Amino acid sequence: MSIFALEPMRNYFQAAVSRDLSFRRQQLKALKNSIVRHEESIYDALRKDLGKGKEEAYATEIGLTLIEINLALQSLRKWSRPVRVSTNILNLPSSSRIYYEPKGVVLVIAPWNYPFQLSMIPLLGAIAAGNSVVLKPSELAPATATLLEKIIGEAFPKEYVRVVPGEGSIVVPALMKEFRFDHIFYTGSTSVGKSIYKMAASDLIPVTLELGGKSPSVVEADANLEIAARRIALGKFINAGQTCVAPDYVLVQESVKTAFVEKLKQVITRFYGEQPSESDSYGRIINAKQFDRLISLLNKGETLIGGEHDHSKLFIAPTVLTGIGPEDEIMREEIFGPILPVLGFVDRKDALSIIDLNPNPLAFYIFTEDAKRGKEWIDSLAFGGGCINNAAYQFTNPHFSFGGIGKSGIGGYHGKSSFLCFSNAKSILKTPSWFDPDFRYPPFKGRLKLFKWLIK
Repeated sequence: MSIFALEPMRNYFQAAVSRDLSFRRQQLKALKNSIVRHEESIYDALRKDLGKGKEEAYATEIGLTLIEINLALQSLRKWSRPVRVSTNILNLPSSSRIYYEPKGVVLVIAPWNYPFQLSMIPLLGAIAAGNSVVLKPSELAPATATLLEKIIGEAFPKEYVRVVPGEGSIVVPALMKEFRFDHIFYTGSTSVGKSIYKMAASDLIPVTLELGGKSPSVVEADANLEIAARRIALGKFINAGQTCVAPDYVLVQESVKTAFVEKLKQVITRFYGEQPSESDSYGRIINAKQFDRLISLLNKGETLIGGEHDHSKLFIAPTVLTGIGPEDEIMREEIFGPILPVLGFVDRKDALSIIDLNPNPLAFYIFTEDAKRGKEWIDSLAFGGGCINNAAYQFTNPHFSFGGIGKSGIGGYHGKSSFLCFSNAKSILKTPSWFDPDFRYPPFKGRLKLFKWLIK
């Protein structure tokens, strides 16, 4: 017996309604209108789940989603157009084009840290590409999950886009056992990503995995320390550090380490005041389990800034640690919270030896005023994406493909990359019938020189 009754979604997709470009545009507009109607409710949900103020909620969740919808509406016709590519001499006078078609019924599994936009951006990319979508929001952000069900239910029929709530560890395996999806898009931890990858492999289902990792920030001696401190602090402490592209730790050249930490202290106070617990610009930890995990990481090193916490309010102040070694627990796993270790380094080799303990980070940030040195850093590491003299802002550019490498993920999305992620690229060779030379057909004896010439 079917638990989820997803076959109507397959039937809806096969009816080819969603392949029409005007239909896709209408659905994107319907989604946008539903979001705008529920703006105040989104603020309320994000405050309940993560303690976010309105301004942060708009900038990091609603605003980013609207940017992506607007770009898709502006560009969908261009993205969908068949792409003409070169034709080799063997196939002349044929023409060659790549056509993009939707994959089918896709599953989007969203996380809790940005529960609105990390549900919506993959969802709208799948809609733009012409798919039917099952969205599994995170049960750890229950207010947002409930609201997503309402927003999507108002915008779309259930056989086209559907929200399936519930505990991920139970619901996702059950969904994948009952129904063969045509693509699975997952954002979350590496450990869960591996299990989803294994389940998908048994049915050869393509996957996109947006994972995490320990994303380093490197501050060279010639860096503008005020700018570095401001941008690293913003990237680290927005959403109370619960950001996949947040600077996980800072490697700062020993000669400027003390000055850099002092700048950090100043900017943190400027951002969140003397009492961050009273700041409307500073969020809360998602739940007690995550809170306890983060507090357990504070037992090593020296707390230079912050450290205050309140279990009853799930509050942990913006915290900076020094005296941390590469072997300490906090340097072996992604922190995913408002705790920032600052380590000194002498030269690039020294810093790289620390970074290489956790290879393939999702992001990397280098602060230097020397363009050549910045490029050397970028060229010396494998990572998903990053910035020179900035932190986390690469995520906000919809013209970038956002994704990881190795342990930090498979595939990318945002903007056109979202459209491509949920599309099949179909290569079509169109050959006229008026030209049909005999050398293409057997018998081939005596044509070896001709074939070699054609290959050259």
